Amino acid sequence: MDQISLVAKWLVESNSTVAFTGAGISTESGIPDFRSPGGVWSTSKPVYYNEFLKSAAARYEYWRQKAIAHRDFADSQPNVGHRTLAKWEATGRVEGLITQNIDGLHQIAGSQTVIELHGTARSIACLDCGTCFGADEMVTKFLASDEIPHCTQCGGITKHATISFGQSLSSSVLQAATELTQSAELYLAMGSSLVVEPAASLPRLAASMGAKLVIINRDPTPLDSSADVKINTSLGEALHQIDQVLPA
Repeated sequence: MDQISLVAKWLVESNSTVAFTGAGISTESGIPDFRSPGGVWSTSKPVYYNEFLKSAAARYEYWRQKAIAHRDFADSQPNVGHRTLAKWEATGRVEGLITQNIDGLHQIAGSQTVIELHGTARSIACLDCGTCFGADEMVTKFLASDEIPHCTQCGGITKHATISFGQSLSSSVLQAATELTQSAELYLAMGSSLVVEPAASLPRLAASMGAKLVIINRDPTPLDSSADVKINTSLGEALHQIDQVLPA
Protein backbone atom coordinates (compact mmCIF):
# COMPACT_ATOMS: atom_id res chain seq x y z
CA MET A 1 0.00 0.00 0.00
CA ASP A 2 1.39 3.42 -0.93
CA GLN A 3 1.93 6.08 1.76
CA ILE A 4 -1.08 8.20 0.80
CA SER A 5 -3.48 5.25 0.92
CA LEU A 6 -1.95 4.01 4.18
CA VAL A 7 -2.47 7.36 5.91
CA ALA A 8 -6.04 7.49 4.58
CA LYS A 9 -6.63 4.00 6.00
CA TRP A 10 -5.28 5.07 9.39
CA LEU A 11 -7.51 8.16 9.35
CA VAL A 12 -10.56 5.97 8.86
CA GLU A 13 -9.53 3.57 11.61
CA SER A 14 -8.39 6.14 14.19
CA ASN A 15 -10.68 7.12 17.04
CA SER A 16 -8.56 10.18 17.84
CA THR A 17 -6.49 11.97 15.21
CA VAL A 18 -4.59 15.13 16.11
CA ALA A 19 -3.01 17.52 13.60
CA PHE A 20 0.13 19.53 14.37
CA THR A 21 1.19 22.27 11.94
CA GLY A 22 4.16 24.56 11.45
CA ALA A 23 5.18 27.30 9.04
CA GLY A 24 5.14 24.95 6.04
CA ILE A 25 1.37 25.13 5.77
CA SER A 26 1.43 28.95 5.88
CA THR A 27 4.14 29.37 3.26
CA GLU A 28 1.78 27.71 0.78
CA SER A 29 -0.54 30.69 1.37
CA GLY A 30 2.30 33.06 0.49
CA ILE A 31 3.36 33.87 4.05
CA PRO A 32 7.17 33.83 4.38
CA ASP A 33 8.67 31.72 7.13
CA PHE A 34 10.23 34.23 9.54
CA ARG A 35 13.46 32.24 9.40
CA SER A 36 13.61 31.79 5.63
CA PRO A 37 15.32 34.07 3.07
CA GLY A 38 12.97 37.00 2.64
CA GLY A 39 11.49 36.50 6.09
CA VAL A 40 11.69 39.39 8.56
CA TRP A 41 14.45 37.70 10.59
CA SER A 42 16.70 37.43 7.53
CA THR A 43 17.16 41.21 7.69
CA SER A 44 16.34 42.08 11.31
CA LYS A 45 17.40 40.80 14.70
CA PRO A 46 14.46 39.48 16.74
CA VAL A 47 13.54 41.56 19.79
CA TYR A 48 13.69 39.50 22.98
CA TYR A 49 10.90 39.83 25.50
CA ASN A 50 13.08 41.27 28.28
CA GLU A 51 14.39 43.90 25.84
CA PHE A 52 10.82 44.77 24.88
CA LEU A 53 9.91 45.34 28.52
CA LYS A 54 12.98 47.42 29.37
CA SER A 55 13.59 49.58 26.33
CA ALA A 56 11.38 52.01 24.41
CA ALA A 57 13.75 51.67 21.44
CA ALA A 58 13.36 47.88 21.51
CA ARG A 59 9.56 48.25 21.65
CA TYR A 60 9.66 50.50 18.60
CA GLU A 61 11.86 48.01 16.70
CA TYR A 62 9.47 45.21 17.68
CA TRP A 63 6.50 47.14 16.28
CA ARG A 64 8.44 48.01 13.13
CA GLN A 65 9.15 44.34 12.48
CA LYS A 66 5.57 43.31 13.30
CA ALA A 67 4.19 45.92 10.91
CA ILE A 68 6.26 44.37 8.11
CA ALA A 69 5.12 40.85 9.00
CA HIS A 70 1.51 42.04 9.25
CA ARG A 71 1.51 43.03 5.59
CA ASP A 72 2.63 39.51 4.69
CA PHE A 73 -0.34 37.74 6.24
CA ALA A 74 -3.17 40.25 6.75
CA ASP A 75 -4.66 39.63 3.30
CA SER A 76 -3.58 35.99 2.96
CA GLN A 77 -6.15 33.25 2.53
CA PRO A 78 -6.27 29.61 3.67
CA ASN A 79 -4.97 27.10 1.15
CA VAL A 80 -6.06 23.56 0.34
CA GLY A 81 -4.14 22.24 3.36
CA HIS A 82 -5.99 24.49 5.81
CA ARG A 83 -9.33 23.74 4.17
CA THR A 84 -8.75 19.98 4.17
CA LEU A 85 -7.92 19.93 7.89
CA ALA A 86 -11.03 22.01 8.64
CA LYS A 87 -13.12 19.56 6.58
CA TRP A 88 -11.65 16.59 8.45
CA GLU A 89 -12.52 18.16 11.80
CA ALA A 90 -16.07 18.94 10.65
CA THR A 91 -16.55 15.34 9.53
CA GLY A 92 -15.08 13.89 12.73
CA ARG A 93 -11.83 12.62 11.25
CA VAL A 94 -9.67 15.08 13.24
CA GLU A 95 -10.25 15.75 16.93
CA GLY A 96 -8.26 18.96 17.14
CA LEU A 97 -5.34 20.92 15.82
CA ILE A 98 -2.18 22.27 17.44
CA THR A 99 -0.28 24.94 15.54
CA GLN A 100 2.99 26.82 15.86
CA ASN A 101 1.60 29.46 13.49
CA ILE A 102 0.31 32.88 14.51
CA ASP A 103 -1.57 33.82 11.34
CA GLY A 104 -5.05 32.54 12.22
CA LEU A 105 -5.57 30.85 8.85
CA HIS A 106 -6.77 27.60 10.40
CA GLN A 107 -9.68 29.42 12.03
CA ILE A 108 -10.46 31.35 8.86
CA ALA A 109 -10.60 28.01 7.03
CA GLY A 110 -13.17 26.78 9.53
CA SER A 111 -11.19 24.77 12.09
CA GLN A 112 -12.84 25.05 15.51
CA THR A 113 -10.52 23.30 17.98
CA VAL A 114 -7.23 25.14 17.42
CA ILE A 115 -4.51 25.43 20.05
CA GLU A 116 -2.14 28.26 19.09
CA LEU A 117 1.11 27.48 20.89
CA HIS A 118 2.73 30.80 20.01
CA GLY A 119 -0.37 33.00 20.20
CA THR A 120 -1.98 35.03 17.43
CA ALA A 121 -0.73 38.02 15.48
CA ARG A 122 -4.32 39.00 14.69
CA SER A 123 -4.74 40.48 18.17
CA ILE A 124 -2.90 43.10 20.22
CA ALA A 125 -2.97 42.88 24.02
CA CYS A 126 -2.24 45.44 26.71
CA LEU A 127 0.42 44.04 29.04
CA ASP A 128 -0.98 46.09 31.93
CA CYS A 129 -4.77 45.59 31.89
CA GLY A 130 -5.19 42.79 29.36
CA THR A 131 -7.51 44.66 26.98
CA CYS A 132 -7.34 43.22 23.46
CA PHE A 133 -7.49 45.08 20.15
CA GLY A 134 -7.60 44.06 16.50
CA ALA A 135 -4.15 43.99 14.92
CA ASP A 136 -5.29 45.81 11.76
CA GLU A 137 -6.45 48.81 13.80
CA MET A 138 -3.31 49.06 15.90
CA VAL A 139 -0.81 48.45 13.11
CA THR A 140 -2.57 51.14 11.05
CA LYS A 141 -2.18 53.55 13.97
CA PHE A 142 1.51 52.71 14.26
CA LEU A 143 2.17 53.21 10.55
CA ALA A 144 0.25 56.49 10.48
CA SER A 145 1.92 58.04 13.52
CA ASP A 146 5.26 56.20 13.60
CA GLU A 147 4.61 55.81 17.32
CA ILE A 148 3.73 52.73 19.36
CA PRO A 149 -0.02 52.79 20.11
CA HIS A 150 -0.84 52.75 23.80
CA CYS A 151 -3.81 50.99 25.36
CA THR A 152 -6.90 53.18 25.02
CA GLN A 153 -8.22 51.87 28.34
CA CYS A 154 -5.28 52.38 30.67
CA GLY A 155 -2.46 53.86 28.59
CA GLY A 156 -0.37 50.74 29.08
CA ILE A 157 2.15 49.00 26.84
CA THR A 158 0.70 47.08 23.89
CA LYS A 159 2.14 44.03 22.23
CA HIS A 160 0.98 41.48 19.71
CA ALA A 161 -0.65 38.49 21.43
CA THR A 162 2.22 36.26 20.39
CA ILE A 163 5.09 34.59 22.20
CA SER A 164 8.35 36.49 21.74
CA PHE A 165 11.88 35.15 22.03
CA GLY A 166 12.66 34.71 25.71
CA GLN A 167 8.98 34.69 26.67
CA SER A 168 7.51 31.54 28.18
CA LEU A 169 4.63 29.77 26.53
CA SER A 170 1.34 29.97 28.36
CA SER A 171 1.28 27.05 30.81
CA SER A 172 -2.44 26.51 30.21
CA VAL A 173 -1.98 26.45 26.43
CA LEU A 174 0.91 24.00 26.68
CA GLN A 175 -1.10 21.82 29.07
CA ALA A 176 -4.05 21.75 26.66
CA ALA A 177 -1.72 20.81 23.79
CA THR A 178 -0.12 18.09 25.89
CA GLU A 179 -3.48 16.60 26.86
CA LEU A 180 -4.72 16.63 23.27
CA THR A 181 -1.46 15.02 22.13
CA GLN A 182 -1.74 12.27 24.76
CA SER A 183 -5.23 11.40 23.49
CA ALA A 184 -4.06 10.74 19.93
CA GLU A 185 -4.10 7.38 18.20
CA LEU A 186 -2.86 9.06 14.99
CA TYR A 187 -0.67 12.17 15.01
CA LEU A 188 -0.14 14.19 11.85
CA ALA A 189 2.91 16.47 12.18
CA MET A 190 3.01 18.73 9.13
CA GLY A 191 5.02 21.62 7.77
CA SER A 192 7.32 21.85 10.78
CA SER A 193 11.07 21.47 11.13
CA LEU A 194 10.35 19.95 14.57
CA VAL A 195 13.32 21.72 16.14
CA VAL A 196 11.67 24.56 18.10
CA GLU A 197 10.99 23.53 21.69
CA PRO A 198 8.82 22.88 23.55
CA ALA A 199 6.53 22.48 20.53
CA ALA A 200 8.77 19.88 18.89
CA SER A 201 8.44 17.62 21.93
CA LEU A 202 4.72 17.09 21.26
CA PRO A 203 5.03 14.74 18.25
CA ARG A 204 7.72 12.85 20.17
CA LEU A 205 5.31 12.54 23.10
CA ALA A 206 2.57 11.23 20.81
CA ALA A 207 4.87 8.53 19.45
CA SER A 208 6.01 7.56 22.94
CA MET A 209 2.35 7.15 23.96
CA GLY A 210 1.79 4.69 21.13
CA ALA A 211 0.24 6.93 18.49
CA LYS A 212 1.07 6.35 14.83
CA LEU A 213 3.23 9.31 13.80
CA VAL A 214 2.94 10.73 10.28
CA ILE A 215 5.36 13.49 9.26
CA ILE A 216 4.63 15.52 6.13
CA ASN A 217 7.42 18.01 5.42
CA ARG A 218 9.56 18.96 2.45
CA ASP A 219 12.80 18.78 4.44
CA PRO A 220 14.17 16.18 6.88
CA THR A 221 13.32 16.54 10.57
CA PRO A 222 14.99 15.17 13.71
CA LEU A 223 11.99 12.89 14.27
CA ASP A 224 11.97 11.21 10.85
CA SER A 225 13.37 7.98 12.29
CA SER A 226 10.48 7.86 14.78
CA ALA A 227 7.80 8.35 12.13
CA ASP A 228 5.62 5.48 10.93
CA VAL A 229 5.25 7.35 7.63
CA LYS A 230 7.28 10.28 6.27
CA ILE A 231 6.02 12.11 3.17
CA ASN A 232 8.35 14.61 1.50
CA THR A 233 6.15 16.78 -0.69
CA SER A 234 3.93 19.83 -0.74
CA LEU A 235 1.71 19.74 2.33
CA GLY A 236 -1.40 20.92 0.51
CA GLU A 237 -0.85 18.39 -2.26
CA ALA A 238 -0.37 15.52 0.21
CA LEU A 239 -3.49 16.38 2.22
CA HIS A 240 -5.55 16.76 -0.94
CA GLN A 241 -4.36 13.37 -2.18
CA ILE A 242 -5.19 11.72 1.16
CA ASP A 243 -8.63 13.37 1.12
CA GLN A 244 -9.30 12.05 -2.38
CA VAL A 245 -8.68 8.47 -1.19
CA LEU A 246 -10.93 8.75 1.87
CA PRO A 247 -14.41 7.26 1.59
CA ALA A 248 -17.16 9.85 1.16
